[in-house]
Amino acid sequence: MSSPLQILRETFGFQDFRGVQEEVIGRVMAGQRTLAVMPTGAGKSLCYQVPALALPGTALVISPLIALMHDQIRAAEGLGLRAASLTSADTNRAETVERLKQGELELLYVAPERATSESFRELIGRVPLALVAIDEAHCVSEWGHDFRPDYRLLRPLLDAFPSVPRLALTATADRRTREDILVQLGIPADGLILAGFDRPNIRYQVRPRDGVATQLKAVLAEQPGAGIVYVQSRDKAEQLAAQLAATGRPALPYHAGLEPQVRARNQAAFVKSEEMVMVATVAFGMGIDKPDVRFVAHAGIPKSIEAYYQETGRAGRDGEPAEAWLFWGAEDFSRARRRIATEVEPDRQGAERERLNALATLVETAGCRRALLLRHFGEEPPERCGNCDNCLEPPQAIDATTAAQKLLSAAFRTEMRFGIGHLTDVLAGRETDKVLGFGHQRLSVFGIADEAEMALLKPVARALLARDALRADDYGGLSFGPGAKPILKGEAKLEIVLPPKRGRRAKRAARDYPHDPLFEALRARRRDLAAAEGVPPYLIFHDSTLREMAELKPTSLHALSRVSGVGAAKLERYGGAFVEVIGGWAD
Repeated sequence: MSSPLQILRETFGFQDFRGVQEEVIGRVMAGQRTLAVMPTGAGKSLCYQVPALALPGTALVISPLIALMHDQIRAAEGLGLRAASLTSADTNRAETVERLKQGELELLYVAPERATSESFRELIGRVPLALVAIDEAHCVSEWGHDFRPDYRLLRPLLDAFPSVPRLALTATADRRTREDILVQLGIPADGLILAGFDRPNIRYQVRPRDGVATQLKAVLAEQPGAGIVYVQSRDKAEQLAAQLAATGRPALPYHAGLEPQVRARNQAAFVKSEEMVMVATVAFGMGIDKPDVRFVAHAGIPKSIEAYYQETGRAGRDGEPAEAWLFWGAEDFSRARRRIATEVEPDRQGAERERLNALATLVETAGCRRALLLRHFGEEPPERCGNCDNCLEPPQAIDATTAAQKLLSAAFRTEMRFGIGHLTDVLAGRETDKVLGFGHQRLSVFGIADEAEMALLKPVARALLARDALRADDYGGLSFGPGAKPILKGEAKLEIVLPPKRGRRAKRAARDYPHDPLFEALRARRRDLAAAEGVPPYLIFHDSTLREMAELKPTSLHALSRVSGVGAAKLERYGGAFVEVIGGWAD
């Protein structure tokens, strides 16, 4: 039986394990129970795929989405692994069951709903299990941002096979969620392996929303490659996809309101494309195992800082440079707080508000975005990362407490019934028909804001709404939130960050790769092979592998086998085509 390191080198084409992979795999090989919290792109799937090949029996992988399973199976088969799934979408279930019974499967993927059924437990009780892997394990916790009740029912299945190693995997879990996962899945506290949350190849950039279609077009103009734009409604997905497609960049919508076949067709087109933009609601992405997404943009705030981390984590999973853009508006926070109050169970509302407040701090900070994000997950990062907008171009932060006090006073004096436009008129001393009609020219706050304060009112209002000092009703009327009184009484300050001038872009970093004609020729050959086989280009080789080929210029299969990411199956299947390109280039 091969050792894990030998399997890593021969099957996957990597010389050494990365990060905590070796520690996690060592625990699985020793039959221990483990929760591994590893950032997206850190190679979580290797942590169960390698033991699946090294241990006798079949590895059972519990995964939340059918599309994700099928992507992972396609990738595993490309490496020469024998993998299958048992889902409602599979038409060959009888054949898969027979392969399982005959010991012909190294990996079997199932959803938690099937895994917890009595009939399935009886089925796998008749075959040897190498291990049980629970992917996206944060779904087991009520504190997690993607809670799935069926994950809570997995414990009896796991306990029915006490000697089988169990491995829970997630990229997104704060301290409370991690503790809950350990309890729910029967993993001891010393079984937690925390790899850290940093994604150093992702550049975080945040802007107040100001004509989001124009802002996104500016991003697309400078950012090649495939990307995802997250929006908050189905209509917005359709509208923005059409606007971005008008620039000449392929763009498609994705949301639950589309016909299933249209949704599947759009997703398949995106997975295969190297430049398409998918404009989608948050339903999209979790079921995508596409490593070459070059950017993720949010046209509004996500549900929480955990959701933001996970959604932005869909960019740059191949380790290549990627960007994460967030365009936010004050109304996003007002809408989110109303959702928490009306749609979230009372016992979870406090935790949801904490997450939203953390998100408000992230978008408003003048400090390092990455440092703030990592501190939220319990890490102690350096003060500056050098790869977010605030580090690359430090913004101007000013004390706007006086302007905030005047705006709050105006809201109070006008009986908290009016929006920012009317309050601005009152503070400026403008005798509009509306001001005169309500007699607001007689209020003590009429005309009390000077020119400098007037220029700050819009960002001040945005900051007050984000921090829950002001709340907006369905008609735009502004009323006090819990953060208002401390500011009015002078017990709390309001510091705001002045947004950069419209159109200004963060400086490009030295990490950008120079143009390499050989690399482009290798990509073209990969594109042709992918089209001929009907698979996404990244399933053949990642860009990082092609870059290493272009650098080392191997002109024989033996030399090519030393390139990272070239395993035995891929060497046999594709090696000749790439050696031919490199050889022609050398000639």
